Amino acid sequence: MTKLNFVILSLIVAVCSAFAPMAQVRSVTPVASMEKASFALNMAEDTYWEAEYPPSKVLGPLMSKMPSGLLGMVSLVFLGVCVYSCGQSFALQQEPGALASGSWVKWYYVLGSFGGPLAWGTHVAAWIQRKNGM
Repeated sequence: MTKLNFVILSLIVAVCSAFAPMAQVRSVTPVASMEKASFALNMAEDTYWEAEYPPSKVLGPLMSKMPSGLLGMVSLVFLGVCVYSCGQSFALQQEPGALASGSWVKWYYVLGSFGGPLAWGTHVAAWIQRKNGM
């Protein structure tokens, strides 16, 4: 019981210290750190858009140069891998005792299930490239 009290007290102290006011200390920043800060601000401004869809440069250096058709095909491949992995995992779950032993969990099917979010991301990238005429 004392361990539980210690954990609860520690959590309360941590939460209270999060809302404690900080002392305002000003320090002189070197020129190099100011250049880094302005570079970070410039990068944030470069990805801002006000149109209906973003420019291609928000996709990064690799995908901004890929055509929308290729990104669409990559999206379909990722989706196919995800559907196949989920289907095979479902088939393995139907075996007797598989849920109790955990034998239905295979690393390659777990890895393949990440194809769903990747398919969605490449689909959005294909849409952005199509809107930008690529």
